[in-house]
Amino acid sequence: MATSVSTLAAPVTETEENVRSRTLAVEWPIYAVVFASTCILVGLLWDVSWHRTIGRDTFWSPPHIVEQVAAIVAGLSCGWVVLHTTFAGSPEERAQSVRFWRFFQAPLGAWVCIWATITMIMSAPFDDWWHNAYGLDVRIISPPHTVLASGMIGLQLGAGLMALGAQNRATDDRDRKRLGIIFAWAAGIIIGFAAIFIQEEASYGNAMHGSKFYRLTAMVFPIFLVAFARASRLKWPATTIALLYMGIVLVNMWIIESFPAQPRLAPIYNPVTHMVPPQFPLLFVFPGIAIDLLIRRFGNGRDWTLSIALGIAFVLVMIAAHWFWGDFLISPAARNWFFAADKWDYNSRLGPWRYQFWNLDRDASKNFSPMLFLRGIAIAIVYAVIGSRIGLWWGKGMALVKR
Repeated sequence: MATSVSTLAAPVTETEENVRSRTLAVEWPIYAVVFASTCILVGLLWDVSWHRTIGRDTFWSPPHIVEQVAAIVAGLSCGWVVLHTTFAGSPEERAQSVRFWRFFQAPLGAWVCIWATITMIMSAPFDDWWHNAYGLDVRIISPPHTVLASGMIGLQLGAGLMALGAQNRATDDRDRKRLGIIFAWAAGIIIGFAAIFIQEEASYGNAMHGSKFYRLTAMVFPIFLVAFARASRLKWPATTIALLYMGIVLVNMWIIESFPAQPRLAPIYNPVTHMVPPQFPLLFVFPGIAIDLLIRRFGNGRDWTLSIALGIAFVLVMIAAHWFWGDFLISPAARNWFFAADKWDYNSRLGPWRYQFWNLDRDASKNFSPMLFLRGIAIAIVYAVIGSRIGLWWGKGMALVKR
């Protein structure tokens, strides 16, 4: 009896293992693209630190090399996906793909990554010509860097789409959870990428007592956190995404600040001796918890009511989390390697402003105005409600993506 039972069970186990093996074999480009997406964020954080510490920048600087190599890895991986799907793909794989030029087939995310790779590579000769024509870069924003940034954004979105489609196609619970974590990682990279663009206005503790900080964060992050939370299959998606974002930025912050470096471009007002690290990541884990609880409570049937609840909760929790956190970041207790506070650019004229709050809501007499602050918070809530509604709509669509 035991022999017959094992004989009957063996083919099932073998079939499951074969299916899992084939699944993992097809999934490797997803891991490659998400890895490339991570390298893009690492290179960008390093690039910003390079400008803040050294000043001089060429195309051949190490951060740029990391970014371009990451783009090539993503492009080649997705190119393999196109060739495999077109010439050797199964009927199921072709049914889950998007056709381009009436012949080539691949998932949508792969096409986005290929476009992004081409854009990033095209920015290289443009950047080299720019240096030859106008000299070395001093500022981060320049036309070649804008082209590069558009490719970076495309690669981030393509990586997210590839992970999302794989998550939505998964039928096994273990595969769904594993791919859900991969999608959450890709989403955390996108959150980190978005945070870089507003870091000058919304990353320093000095800004956390003014309504401008809450307006800026409410304009950007509810869209992404809510959309990714609704599209994810994890139990605590927004919380997980926020934790992954914080972990990625923290590791980069701790590594970057450990390397010696000196400015190479005048004027030098602050002679730094080590790379200036990114700011401590924003505490999105707390509004992430609120987002997860509210989405779980309301479900999918009352999106307008849910968006209002999400917008209010996001702003109020952000205030609760960052008001006293801002006090801490400008205090002596945060001036160490772990929190990396009080680290400034080489061309910053240091003064008492380092330990004061900026962008406070002041009246005509230059005094802090509670009414102006509350008006700014009300505007932030409106932004967050609108962003949450867009995020719910976007996330609902992403939950259906399988190509």
